[in-house]
Amino acid sequence: MNQRALIASAATALLSTMLLSTSAMGQTAAPKVEKEKCFGVAKAGQNDCANLAGTHSCAGQAKVDMDKGEWKYVAKGTCATMKGMSMEEAKKGMKS
Repeated sequence: MNQRALIASAATALLSTMLLSTSAMGQTAAPKVEKEKCFGVAKAGQNDCANLAGTHSCAGQAKVDMDKGEWKYVAKGTCATMKGMSMEEAKKGMKS
């Protein structure tokens, strides 16, 4: 093995060791936040997936702000404070 390859190999090993020890040092995983679907809070183009009416099946396709059939994931327990609805409430609201 020539000297350049040996130096490059040693430098790579040292760098990867430093990166691994830095990422493991003092870093804690963020606590996993439980989420729930919240209907009626998504702005136009900011919904998370399919709507209740079935007119689209993809995120980002909401046409109007705060449509009762569109939803976003929010932290569990925060939907009511955002004046949102559960799926059951949204379904009832759409039938009326």
